[in-house]
Amino acid sequence: MQAQVFVGLVMPLLVSLADQGLAKHVIESQERAALPYVEAVNEQPVIGILSQELSYLMTQNYGDEGYDSYIAASYVKFVEGAGARVVPIWINQPADYYENIMGNLNGVLLPGGATWFNQSNGYADAGRHIYDIAAQYNENGDYFPVWGTCLGFELLTYLAANGTEHRAHCSSSSQALPLNFKDDFRKSRLFAGAPNDVIDILSSEPVTANFHQFCVTEANLTAYGLDEDWRVMSVDRDWNGMEFISTIEHKTYPFYGIQFHPEKNIYEWIQNKNISHTGSAIRAAQFFGDFFIQEARKSDHRFPSETVLEKHVIYNYQPTFTGLKRSSFEQCYMFRGNYDDADADESPKVLPKVLKAKKFGLKKKTVATLTV
Repeated sequence: MQAQVFVGLVMPLLVSLADQGLAKHVIESQERAALPYVEAVNEQPVIGILSQELSYLMTQNYGDEGYDSYIAASYVKFVEGAGARVVPIWINQPADYYENIMGNLNGVLLPGGATWFNQSNGYADAGRHIYDIAAQYNENGDYFPVWGTCLGFELLTYLAANGTEHRAHCSSSSQALPLNFKDDFRKSRLFAGAPNDVIDILSSEPVTANFHQFCVTEANLTAYGLDEDWRVMSVDRDWNGMEFISTIEHKTYPFYGIQFHPEKNIYEWIQNKNISHTGSAIRAAQFFGDFFIQEARKSDHRFPSETVLEKHVIYNYQPTFTGLKRSSFEQCYMFRGNYDDADADESPKVLPKVLKAKKFGLKKKTVATLTV
């Protein structure tokens, strides 16, 4: 009899708690669903990595050899280590080059580095083409992710601000930090499914490698109206205590930006740079590569044949051991204006529809003060 009473009292309570838990799960799932669910459709993704101008030090060391652009090999390994192949994307090319090459790719990585956004026909101008084409793909329901690391993250927000310099000066060189997550970070696509141990590592251990003299603050986002389209998931503080955004994602497009360098934890071994190589650091760093490539698997773009792909992949180039000449990168792929349009007719022109009077950025809001 007592057992029956106990069951009669406890069961409704358990059902109620289960219903509350289910309701909470449904609400959280709805809040997370900023983009429609897209299944992985491509188990052989190919990622384009944007090259950039030689830095001042690289020009001193390699400029006489005729090189004019490069990609740090750690970004290539970062992509390959998560299960994708890499195609270099050249700077200083006409718009139709970026339209053609992106029709074959499943995502683009905008790497970190040391270049200026106001250099004509360089990294930022190429980024402008990539951003607009990728935005239009997604507008048309053609899933296409873009990932920005450090300078690439800054470039994403610069392009979203219609090419207006919006960054603040920071002092965060050789700084290892944990992430200070926002209360609602689990509602983001990037961290919604992140394993608990990865979140624990990121939030409690100084594993993120920071190397930047510029940063983007939440005040910068608000001043330029970017907070309407971009979600901030975490912040950090530089050596001087200045708060900056460390992870961000677009609310509508699968565009992601991180201010730190997970590729350095796994693949860069230059000494005295305060880069964590602990098992925890590697575990957390690999999460970001795996997430990006899983996003790329949702794109069904393909090269017309393996033969055409083989003409474009990074395997056609050999990395240089740049660490021997004081570079912050152990290895770099060095390029000499390699784009050859002789086989352009072999690439499919999977082009987005052009919207003539539309730009995919937001105008600056009028504000009294702005820290830049």
